[in-house]
Parts: sequence; structure tokens; C-alpha cells
Amino acid sequence: MLERLFRGFRGEAEAAPAEGEERTRLAAAALLVTAAAMDDIFDDAERVRIQELLARRFDLDEGAAHRLLAEAEALAIASVDLHGFTQTIKEGFDFDERLELLEMAWEVVYTDGVLHDHEANLLRRLAGLLAVSDRDSGEARRRVRARLNVE
Repeated sequence: MLERLFRGFRGEAEAAPAEGEERTRLAAAALLVTAAAMDDIFDDAERVRIQELLARRFDLDEGAAHRLLAEAEALAIASVDLHGFTQTIKEGFDFDERLELLEMAWEVVYTDGVLHDHEANLLRRLAGLLAVSDRDSGEARRRVRARLNVE
């Protein structure tokens, strides 16, 4: 199944509607994993945070969120193509959902309380690829910092 979804990200196959929703979820999860790994440390705290975010956003039980995270980790390791993931998300999410995903990514990178240069760069790139303005991305970042009480 992962290979079928991976082909879909590369544009090699058209996805059925149910598969399209699944691809969008997987793309979102893969972007969160990519954000978490950007500082070369992807620890259990970040995995737990991502799993909680996925469960809440997609209304998944713990097992389904865990499976989605595992698939996303495998996909993120196999691919460095942000464009495929973000294109899938742009097709599947409206603006508010894309902004919510970006806020989720900010939450992931601040899990350890520190924003690394590579993480900040990735989030700027993601905002552009998701058609989210710098202003809206900055507001999402401020909301996360306030919620997590990060200086």
C-alpha cells in the first residue's frame, strides 16, 4: 500500500477519492515527520507530539494514528520531495486546513523548546509551497509559542 501511495505522490497513478483522503493524511504526516527530523534529532517526544496532533486533526484512535505515523516515517525517509507532499495537501486541504497543518508543524519543531535554523528554513519553505503568507505563518508560529510557553 505504501508503494501505491508513493507512486501517487510522484503523479504516476490517479487516486480514488478514498485513496485521495488517505494520501492527504499521509502527506500531512510525512511533512510533520520531516519537520521533526530537520534538526537531526527525531525523538520519542516528537513522535508522541505528532501522533497526538494526527489523532486530533484526523479524528483517529491511538492505533490508527500510530500506523499513520509509522507509514509517514517510512515515506519521509524514502522521499525528500516536499513538492509532492505539498501538492497533495493543496489539492486536499482548503486554506484554513493548510494553515492548521502549518501550525501543527510549528508545534512539532518547538517540541524541544528550540527552533533550529534548518527547522525555520523548512517552515518558511512549507509556508510558500502551501500558499500560506509569511504573515499567516508568523501568526501561526506566535500562537504555538504562546500555547507551548516558548520564549
